[in-house]
Amino acid sequence: MATEAFEEIADTFEFLDDWEDRYRHLIEMGRDMEPLDDALKVPATKVKGCASQVWLVPRIEQGRFHFDGDSDAMIVRGLIAVLRALYNGVPAEEVAAVDARAELGRLGLNDHLSAQRSNGVRAMVERIRLTSQTS
Repeated sequence: MATEAFEEIADTFEFLDDWEDRYRHLIEMGRDMEPLDDALKVPATKVKGCASQVWLVPRIEQGRFHFDGDSDAMIVRGLIAVLRALYNGVPAEEVAAVDARAELGRLGLNDHLSAQRSNGVRAMVERIRLTSQTS
């Protein structure tokens, strides 16, 4: 059920054997992502449950879910980029069915993130699921 963009990330992670290389790639993905406009970094878009500051701004376009996001931590920006690849373009009614834990597990992220980062990813996924139903 993963998007083509997410499959490309999975292929890249499979190619990168060393976790330091994977972390560097994750950070690079975050750097490559367009920053969120400061006007959108408001309490309503802020994700609670993340150790760093995280903002997610969802929208539905032609029945498909999309979101933009940002964080003050580079690794978390990379995680947002991964989640964007996983969810952006998915039909809005199918967002809740995406098994983010399993898909992120394919990248090995479940085993290599700190407990705080894992909690933050869960909070972001929960926000995505909730906002896909109300956007």
